[in-house]
Amino acid sequence: MKRNHNHHDQKGFSLIELMIVIAIIGILIAVGVTGWKAAVRSANEAAAIKTLKTIAEQQMLYYNAHQRTAFGSFDEMLKEGLLDTRFAGTTPVVDGYVYVMRVTPKSTTAQPGFAVNSDPQVTEGVGATGKNHFFLDSNSNTIHVNSTQPATITDPPIGG
Repeated sequence: MKRNHNHHDQKGFSLIELMIVIAIIGILIAVGVTGWKAAVRSANEAAAIKTLKTIAEQQMLYYNAHQRTAFGSFDEMLKEGLLDTRFAGTTPVVDGYVYVMRVTPKSTTAQPGFAVNSDPQVTEGVGATGKNHFFLDSNSNTIHVNSTQPATITDPPIGG
C-alpha cells in the first residue's frame, strides 16, 4: 500500500510563525528589562536620599556627643555605632551610590562642619546605578541635586 504524504495536512508551526513568536518574545523582554533598570535606578536614588538624611541625623548625634566640637568621619561614626558596616572605608558604596564625606575640624576662625556627596556607581558595560547626584552639608542641612555631575551647594535643592 502506498501512502500519500501531503505536507499541507501536517499539524504544527511553520518556521516563519516560530520566528515571529521569538521576535515578539524578544521585544517584550527588551521592554521589560528597560523598565526594570529604570525602576532600579529610581529605587537607588530614593535610597540615596534617605541615606543622606540618616547620615545628617547621625552626624548631629555625633556632634552633640562630642560637646559640639566635631563631626565624625564614616569610620568614627561606625566605631560609635551610629552607622552600619556598609559605611566602612573612605568611599563606601551603598545601594548603588558612592558616598564621599569631608569633615572640617573646628578652628579658631571656623565652626566644624561636614559635607557628603552621593554619586551613582558607574560600572563598565552596565552603566550608572542612578541618574542624579546628591550633596548635603552641615551648614544648610538641605539635599542638593545635579543630573550631570557631582552636586554642590550651588545646585538646586531637591524639590526646588
